[in-house]
Amino acid sequence: MKIVADENIPLLSRFFCEFGEVVQLPGRAITARDVKDADILIVRSVTQVNDTLLDQSNVKFVGSCTIGMDHIDTAYLEERGIKYANAPGSNANSVVEYVISCLSILTETHGFDWDTLTVGIMGYGNVGSLLGKRLKKLGIGFKAYDPFLDPALVEDQVLVSQDEVLACDIVTLHVPLTKDGAHPTYHMIDQAMLQGFHESQVLINAGRGAVIDNKQLNEFIKRNRGFTAILDVWENEPAIDSELMNNVFLGTPHIAGYSYDGKVAGTEMIYRSLCQFLGFPSRHTSGQFLEEPPLSRMAFTSMADVDWSIHTAIRACFDVRHDHSLLRASMRLASPEREAAFDAFRKGYRCRREFSGVKIQLKQADSELHTKFKALGFNVKS
Repeated sequence: MKIVADENIPLLSRFFCEFGEVVQLPGRAITARDVKDADILIVRSVTQVNDTLLDQSNVKFVGSCTIGMDHIDTAYLEERGIKYANAPGSNANSVVEYVISCLSILTETHGFDWDTLTVGIMGYGNVGSLLGKRLKKLGIGFKAYDPFLDPALVEDQVLVSQDEVLACDIVTLHVPLTKDGAHPTYHMIDQAMLQGFHESQVLINAGRGAVIDNKQLNEFIKRNRGFTAILDVWENEPAIDSELMNNVFLGTPHIAGYSYDGKVAGTEMIYRSLCQFLGFPSRHTSGQFLEEPPLSRMAFTSMADVDWSIHTAIRACFDVRHDHSLLRASMRLASPEREAAFDAFRKGYRCRREFSGVKIQLKQADSELHTKFKALGFNVKS
């Protein structure tokens, strides 16, 4: 059995070598020729899986180690009788921690107070709902909008109108990319919607790049220099708009969901789906392979201020500004080199572990500090 897979998927050999030969290739560079004699295709979001790729192949199973499915032509796969699976929720916590890192940075750069802040969540699926739960535990006010959910079936009546969400201090986007149906999201944030924002607001997109009309966003920022935009995803990746990158407050190379924990969870979910498809037992779990995080312990004493402690811990684990600085520096390169750098950042992304892998030792510390660290997902030891 031959398996063709995106080289950026972690632990490929550990999980899949028992099934046969594993050929690892750059995700954007996988071609019809590469998969012609393959039985299994395993990808992430950068590989377009459609008739152009698979028409001449023998592929019987496609797995995407990601939440989204907009890069896969599911109608075509169903027509061909090709089984497919994705990994919903696998990197949801990673994206939530990206947003939390941004919120932490904004307390420093913009003077936001978590006690008075209101966050608007567009899309209340795996990522949006998990973010809402985390914000609630932290005591941060939030509102959410999702036209596909019945407000009566969602806890705490957090679902409100789109206008109410767009009026929040920070608006964060967690919707899939769709062009059809009753509520398409392609260029959902367009010129008309941008006009409703005021300069003191913050817009975060860690979902899909084309949910925002990037050209119109760039023009809006140039006219409203006080407006804050944070983008992890872009139209036309890796050929992103360099002017827009230089105009946003924070810009990162599509790595919000790139925690090592999240990526490995996605690998495991597709491994289990493939086992089920083949009728094999699942013999492996991610826990067998995960090593101790690079940063594994922090300690705080009774002298530690609550706000200082939690923001210190968040930024020590994940400070979005690090990835922003690397991407911004690449904007000085010529166009082909910029595109190559964008993909190189993702391929060589550091081992970023989630908060749960860090043990927080509290020595006679304030009970509020214990509560806040637990709310963030840290492994707290008193």
